[in-house]
Amino acid sequence: MFAVIKTGGKQYKVAANDVILVEKLPGQAGDTVTLDQVLMVGDKVGAPVVAGASVTATLVEQTRGEKVIIFKKKRRQNYRRKKGHRQDLTVLRITGINA
Repeated sequence: MFAVIKTGGKQYKVAANDVILVEKLPGQAGDTVTLDQVLMVGDKVGAPVVAGASVTATLVEQTRGEKVIIFKKKRRQNYRRKKGHRQDLTVLRITGINA
C-alpha cells in the first residue's frame, strides 16, 4: 500500500520502509513523527485530505542539502555577487500508513 503525503509545500509518494528527504521538521534522531496531511491512500483520494488517515515515520537524522550557488552579474557595470545556500533537511523512514 502507498500514500501521497504533503509536507514542507511538497508532495511525496511513500510506502512502508521508504527513506525520504523532506524540509526540516523539529525533533531529534530516533523520534517518531506523525504526518497527517495525507492526500491519497491506495485508491482513496481525499478532497483535499483523506479524513482520519495518517503516516508515521521515524526521524533518522537532521542533515543539509547540496550547496546551491547564486550568482548575479550586470555586464559592463563591474557588478558581481556570489552567494551560496544549503537547505536544512530531515531524513525520514516511513514506518506505517494508517488509513
